[in-house]
Amino acid sequence: MEQARPGIGIFWMVVTGLCFVAVTALVKTMHGRVPAPEAAFLRYVLGLVFLIPMWRELRDVRPTSRQWKLVCVRGVFQSLGVAFWFYAMTRIPLAEVTSMNYLNPIFVTLLAVLLLGERLALRRILAIVAAIVGALIILRPGFRELDPGHFAMLITASCFAASYLIAKILSGETSPAMVVASMSITVTIGLAPMALAVWVWPSWWDLFVLFGVACFATGGHYAMTLAFKAAPLTVTQPVTFLQLVWSVALGALVFNEAIDPWVIAGGGLIMAAVVFITWREAVLNRRVTPGVMETKH
Repeated sequence: MEQARPGIGIFWMVVTGLCFVAVTALVKTMHGRVPAPEAAFLRYVLGLVFLIPMWRELRDVRPTSRQWKLVCVRGVFQSLGVAFWFYAMTRIPLAEVTSMNYLNPIFVTLLAVLLLGERLALRRILAIVAAIVGALIILRPGFRELDPGHFAMLITASCFAASYLIAKILSGETSPAMVVASMSITVTIGLAPMALAVWVWPSWWDLFVLFGVACFATGGHYAMTLAFKAAPLTVTQPVTFLQLVWSVALGALVFNEAIDPWVIAGGGLIMAAVVFITWREAVLNRRVTPGVMETKH
């Protein structure tokens, strides 16, 4: 097992955040001119060009049948998540999109219980409750009219959580190039039928913007995989909070979006819950490891 390198992991997670914020901003500039499923499809089609430098490395990879199944399942969840995310981007402010994205690790925790049979201790349950409260602070149902984009982001968060969980599994078994390439190909295939159903011919400028989206998104996913390999989630997860800071600033300076203190408060509460859960996992892993080592000897 490779030695953990916290500094490198933090660096790559910062790069990941900057790339994903750039993706969000570029999609926002399109103002819904291209239907969401089509925009998502074109982003992945254009992104396939980045697989060319990886070809030599990918040619030597021999995934197992189990890994192929994980790749396909991840492709389904990622396809749905991306389509709904592109739709949400045309409907709600950058800060709200980013804040609701922080629900992903909460959904990851819940999926681990449902799919992997993990047990929820009281502290983790309280952290999940805190995250739900944070989401309610952001949405404020009953105090304002909810947009379809908010519901789209809830679906996006759950789909990305499933994809995130599978990516973490794959990153420990195969190369970063394989993890990124398999996602790009399967999502392109998965989005094709949805794109064709709502197809309109994009302008050259829209294609240029979507190519920029592909550049930053591919770079972000690759950087995230490198962060996973360099350091544990305990180290890298808190860094993602910087994305909210950047999104709030970008929304205010570029898109004239009002700074909503409720969104910042809710996003902060969700992030605090995520950091707590991640920290608890690290503590539990340190307690379990000595026992495992003794059993092996």
